[in-house]
Amino acid sequence: MKNAIMIGALSVALIGTGYWGYTKHRDLQEMHNQAENSYQRAFNELTYDVDLLHDKIGATLAMNSKASLSPALADVWRLSIESKSDIAQLPLKFLPFDKTQAFLTKIGNFSYRTAVRDLEKEPLTDEEYKTLKAIYKKSESVQNGLRNVQSDIIDKDLSWIDVQTVSAQKEAPRDNVIINGFKHVEQTKSTVDQDFGPTFTTGPEQSKELKELKGEKISESEAKKIAKFYFPIKNYKDIAVNKSLDGSKEPFYSVSMEHKNPQGDSYMEITETGGHPLFFITNRDIKKQQISLEDAGKSGSSYLKKQKYTDMEIYDSSQYDTIGVFQFVKTVNDVRIYPESIQLKVALDNGKVIGFNAKSYVISNHKRNIPNPKLTKAQARKKVNPNVEVQEERLAILLNDLNKEVLCYEFIGTLGDDTYDIYVNAMTGEEEKVKKL
Repeated sequence: MKNAIMIGALSVALIGTGYWGYTKHRDLQEMHNQAENSYQRAFNELTYDVDLLHDKIGATLAMNSKASLSPALADVWRLSIESKSDIAQLPLKFLPFDKTQAFLTKIGNFSYRTAVRDLEKEPLTDEEYKTLKAIYKKSESVQNGLRNVQSDIIDKDLSWIDVQTVSAQKEAPRDNVIINGFKHVEQTKSTVDQDFGPTFTTGPEQSKELKELKGEKISESEAKKIAKFYFPIKNYKDIAVNKSLDGSKEPFYSVSMEHKNPQGDSYMEITETGGHPLFFITNRDIKKQQISLEDAGKSGSSYLKKQKYTDMEIYDSSQYDTIGVFQFVKTVNDVRIYPESIQLKVALDNGKVIGFNAKSYVISNHKRNIPNPKLTKAQARKKVNPNVEVQEERLAILLNDLNKEVLCYEFIGTLGDDTYDIYVNAMTGEEEKVKKL
């Protein structure tokens, strides 16, 4: 009898131990999968941000207007900070990547100090133009290096968890395709060695995380159909779909394809829940400009309407060599909803969309009950500096410094030779934000 009891107790203990081991293994696997998904997204955002950074820097070299140069340099500063934030989310703790990060810091410092000064009184010097050219050359090397790493990750189905494991083993040989790719970026000969000034840092950044989405889950085949619908390309040589690993807070599909006519490759991320495209980018050679920036904007507007993004209007546009970059914002009852924004890149050789970023739109898109303002437009206008000559005015919703949506009156006006965008809280009359355009 005692033996039976002991055997039973041992069996229960063995089963309990096995179940405990199973749950621990499952929890560990979920943690790994969540980390893998986070690393993938951070790296793809890094590639996208560096791509835009290179375009912005190139545009500053061609600018002659001081009024255009200052906001362009402010954008360079912003993108350099976002790129550093992307790098900080990657498992590169023991991998020497300090030169590239220092380079991004120097870009941010140089562009910030230059953007905030009065370029009419203190225009760029010859030495500063040389610095910009050197920055442009280096950023192109970083851009190409990251694109090569991205292609290897897609083609060879590489894992960022392996990078985390290998890089943490200080004494182990670090033979890893992704690590070797980053080392190549780090060792490029076009590194900029000039001292641009002291390090500049910013405060906390707005969260880029997706909220919990609602809707039906899509399959891999449905993700492929969505990608084909969004990519303005017909001749596919190859197309591959991969699902993020189990355990992701918001699972997604990554779709990559090679195509011809035009020759290039494209990459897209689509959420599993609801099938929302987050972003895509197409890498191809852009030929000589054939259409104007205005016509490219119209092409972008038509593209969004085709994709069922309604009530979107352009509020900002820029040209970088043969690429147009456009910011679209949703407008409801003449109220601009700035959190629901979409960015497009349009090739100026054929007017086709080659870049799409709707993450902000997906994060913020929901039905709102827009309140009635407590202040009249005339009352809010009295809160604006009386020396500002107001040219445009409208209601708008934007995110304040606490990352909360607030209803504001937006006033665009001039003071001397400068133009400003001024937001006055429509409920309290407080000045929420002032931007120099």
